[in-house]
Amino acid sequence: MNFEVVVTCAVTGAGDTVDRHPGVPVTPRQIADAAIEAAKAGAAVAHIHVRDPETGKGSRDPELFKQAVDMVRSSGTDVVINLTAGMGGDWVPSQADPAQPGPGTDMIGPIERLAHVQDLLPEICSLDCGTLNFGDGDNIYISTPPTLRKMAELTRDWGVKPELEVFDLGHIRFARQMISEGLIAAPPMFQICLGIPWGADQSVDTMKVMKDHLPPEASWASFGISRMQMPMAAAAVAMGGNVRVGLEDNLYLDRGVLATNGQLVDRVIEIIERMGGRALTPQEARNKLKLRGADG
Repeated sequence: MNFEVVVTCAVTGAGDTVDRHPGVPVTPRQIADAAIEAAKAGAAVAHIHVRDPETGKGSRDPELFKQAVDMVRSSGTDVVINLTAGMGGDWVPSQADPAQPGPGTDMIGPIERLAHVQDLLPEICSLDCGTLNFGDGDNIYISTPPTLRKMAELTRDWGVKPELEVFDLGHIRFARQMISEGLIAAPPMFQICLGIPWGADQSVDTMKVMKDHLPPEASWASFGISRMQMPMAAAAVAMGGNVRVGLEDNLYLDRGVLATNGQLVDRVIEIIERMGGRALTPQEARNKLKLRGADG
């Protein structure tokens, strides 16, 4: 059981959710306001993607990240900023010639994937630790070992803690290899991502298996998607982990009731407190996770 829980709120994501929920943040101002809302509700960490303000689709434009992060930092609201570094790995084979990229492909190298991280130096950025068939279409998310090693090396040198996002056991295996090679600063930090098609299923059994394969010194969190967001949060706390909620992973507070990020944070903190725990403040989270801004 984890009695001192780091709550992360993933406020928008990059998925096709804008047409399903009018409250999904799109503009840098909306994304910043969502991060501030989550922090005021009790989240210690805000996980931030950005979107094209015109189309609502996920973006990797460094200027959009800068606008959103500057607004959060200038607001006077204390929150640990966790920037995605997962954009730029999408491969969609052409229907005419599968050896060539088709519409929707967006493949860039490791340095470009981290351009906004180098510019803004958040305390945390995500590092997706492997390749995955993403959904039922032809979209493949690609992160090769050389790409991941380079990204790990750069974040280590910049003092940014990589959140090692693992969608399957093989991802944990490779993350442990990078740790053994000295590419990840101690202690490592993992996010067990459950329910994303076609990664690991969201169940208590799956979470326990993946948790048991983590290095003993690691801190970890987990999340489920859609209606399993809160059950998986409760399971993570019971197993000693931290939690993630937010509109990136789930749009609903209750059946048929659209949520806000703040409401999802409120709900998971209520669950944590009913289990006998408490949500840590941003500074307490920095100390627990050994982030750059930790005391001492």
